[in-house]
Amino acid sequence: MEEAYSHRVIEKQISFKGLKKLLGAADISKAGDRNTGLAPENDMVRESARMILSSLTLQHIYDHPLTDDNGRLDAVMRVGYDIDHVVFNSISSMTLGDLKNYLLRSNGQEIKRIGRGLTPVMAAALCKLMDAHELIFIPRKIFTPTKARTLIGVPGSLSFRIQPNHPKDNLDAISLMVYTDLSLGMGDCLIGVNPAEGSIDTVVSVITHLDKLRRETGAPTQICVLGHVKVQLAALNLGAPVEILFQSFAGTERTLTEEFDVTVPYMDEAYTTMIEKGPLRDVARQFMYFETGQGSEMSYRKHNGIDMSTCESLCYGLCRRYDPFMVNSATGFIGPETHLNDFELMVSNLQDNFMGKLLGLPMGVSPSYTLHADTHIEGQQMTTHMAAAAGANFFMDIYLGTDRMLAHFVNSGHDDQTLREVHNRIPAPEFLEWAKEKGIFEQSPDGQVTRGSQWGNPRLFCGSVVEFQRLRESLPSAPGFDNAGPRPVNEVQRTLLLNQSVGREAVHSRLREDVLENIDFRVFATSAQSRLEHLKRPELGTMLSSESLESIGPENKDIQIVITDGLSAEAVHHNIHDMLSVLEDGLMSHNFSIGRHILVHYGRVKLAECIGDTVCCKLVIVLIGERPGGNALASRSMSAYLAYRLNDTEVRKQAVKYSGSQGIRYEYTLISNIYMGGLPALEAGSVVTEKAIQILTHKAAGNRLEEIHKESLNRII
Repeated sequence: MEEAYSHRVIEKQISFKGLKKLLGAADISKAGDRNTGLAPENDMVRESARMILSSLTLQHIYDHPLTDDNGRLDAVMRVGYDIDHVVFNSISSMTLGDLKNYLLRSNGQEIKRIGRGLTPVMAAALCKLMDAHELIFIPRKIFTPTKARTLIGVPGSLSFRIQPNHPKDNLDAISLMVYTDLSLGMGDCLIGVNPAEGSIDTVVSVITHLDKLRRETGAPTQICVLGHVKVQLAALNLGAPVEILFQSFAGTERTLTEEFDVTVPYMDEAYTTMIEKGPLRDVARQFMYFETGQGSEMSYRKHNGIDMSTCESLCYGLCRRYDPFMVNSATGFIGPETHLNDFELMVSNLQDNFMGKLLGLPMGVSPSYTLHADTHIEGQQMTTHMAAAAGANFFMDIYLGTDRMLAHFVNSGHDDQTLREVHNRIPAPEFLEWAKEKGIFEQSPDGQVTRGSQWGNPRLFCGSVVEFQRLRESLPSAPGFDNAGPRPVNEVQRTLLLNQSVGREAVHSRLREDVLENIDFRVFATSAQSRLEHLKRPELGTMLSSESLESIGPENKDIQIVITDGLSAEAVHHNIHDMLSVLEDGLMSHNFSIGRHILVHYGRVKLAECIGDTVCCKLVIVLIGERPGGNALASRSMSAYLAYRLNDTEVRKQAVKYSGSQGIRYEYTLISNIYMGGLPALEAGSVVTEKAIQILTHKAAGNRLEEIHKESLNRII
């Protein structure tokens, strides 16, 4: 039975049923917690919750673990209890309020010692008692250095991961972005690419290319391709230089297994594999890289009734298990359903850094804003300055802050150098020596590091002007390479922000049936009643309205194609005709039965499952507008999600065995960046056709399909 907590304010009694409700009410009000009914109703409720929380002992928190929806301790919560019990026993009788005061009075070493005795829920509870000053003051005293080729996180340093993502995984474009950001003095903690296409072949190709760039430039850093951990390990077994192993984590077991496709035992095996086979096993002290971010559990509705910051802290408990080289919080990446505005973004990122560092992690943060939220470049920049003051180990570095592949906006190399100069920080020591040799930085006899003559000159790494021009053609949307001090020149900034304004307009575009009149489709609606509701409550876009459900039933076709606006109706308008003509011909030539197309307003990706279950098809292909990002043309980018329905008992058993998730019902394959500047619509029609054939042939999608398909090709060879 859940414990009740109450506090009287004058004549009003304010009560909370259970620790989960109390923790949620003690936080600032955030969109994600409002959507799940966990946010405080008003300031008085929040401050009452904080009064109660302050009076609870650490032993009380320990004795009341947060259970899942079935009343059990899930795997992630259990991992959070792997603490130093000697330390815990010495502080267990302290209240959270007393512990807060103690941490404010303590030095960094003592705070680190205390952190080893705290569970993630305790760290989350503490962060809810902190104001902005305290969220900065306490973690800035903590240093958690980690070592691969470079040593990051030492006092006085600030490091950065180069993130040269490209919507087509174009190796020339990746090269130019790496050269550009190396010339800006970035990349001392990692060069890491998020692949647009997550196959084993792509991961091997990109990581081999990064290894080549690292060797040619001589940059003392490490490389990573942020595919799924299962794909990375398959690449490692093929001999690819998987130096740093990456995986995204979630704070509940259901999200971790059902959405991120990993289990704790699998990650234990992955960690052991890197100890035994990792290319840096004889050099690095740490070699794991994890990304998290408030809200993923909420967005999948698998949060177990736990608020966002507490779920995030539970992620950190899992990260702590593997002694990582880097942990990055990408809070803000999801959008307005989790963080509506700049204030929510700022506080949440400070909370993440506080909780992660308190739990002993080498924290970086990646304050991220999207064009469908009320978050902006100014709010993102202010957040990074506060996080730098709070002692974050590292930040991201995306070319000019625009990640076209993932359609969000974070730090640029110019932002990062500005942070270094404002906060008087320098790169990792090994990297600094290399950068001085290249003329990127200079160092005076008294140790002052300044920009050198080659700072910001990507031509430094090109063999000739002709070579630079050839690479330049691979990034036609790049607005320029000129600098003004540590910043891009004004003309470049104006172009960037104008492009963002076009993207914000595309978010609010409406799906026009008249533009699609030559397509034979039936029109349905989701449970979202308006565009605003669609943006703020994405779960409504995953369900057909009751009226629509009444008008449709089992059809038992092989394939159902669904067209929906997602976050850019303009993307559908500009791509759907060309893509459908090729896709339809390709599927019909293989004698697949196809249901009459479905057009849905205000749809989300997981609508595939509602429709698939209703029409009883084998495969749902959702053609959906991506969230805008990058240049103006990129606001027309569409994705294809291929959702394979696991309706066959034997096939589902195989999927359960592979994923570790007993509840798995669908497997997904994604083809993204379908537009003129990425994967052209005509070509995308062929690519999606080929994937659909593979899925229905092998009766698998996603990571499982990639492994089966690879094995079948190897047998042929």
